[in-house]
Amino acid sequence: MNSLILQVVGRLLVTLMFLFSVFLLLRGHNEPGGGFVGGLMAVAGFGLYTLAYGIEAAKQALRFDPRTLLGLGLVLAVGSGLLAAFPGAPFLTGYWLEWRLSANYLLKVGTPTVFDLGVYFVVIGGTLAAVFSLEEA
Repeated sequence: MNSLILQVVGRLLVTLMFLFSVFLLLRGHNEPGGGFVGGLMAVAGFGLYTLAYGIEAAKQALRFDPRTLLGLGLVLAVGSGLLAAFPGAPFLTGYWLEWRLSANYLLKVGTPTVFDLGVYFVVIGGTLAAVFSLEEA
């Protein structure tokens, strides 16, 4: 599609959609959201970018082959679950590291966050591979 309006408005909307997808990813382990919903929002942004600028521009903007993202996501998701096997805990047992950054702020990073990041990449990679294949057909 070659629409100047879609290209101008799409540039702003795609940026907002990516920021919202990262927000959904990061808030997901305690509240609604997470890797799946955040990944779907990022794919919607890439879909809009594909409509506005074409498939080759979308592939260049992604910078990675979608199948690479899919594989990376699978490794992260399964790897975060397998970390529990070393101490003999059940698969996908969550482990957390905490750092006190200030008197009021505690940063918690754990395996559920890594699992969500893996799901995020799997959704983006798998869905974009399908979208790009359909667009090229």
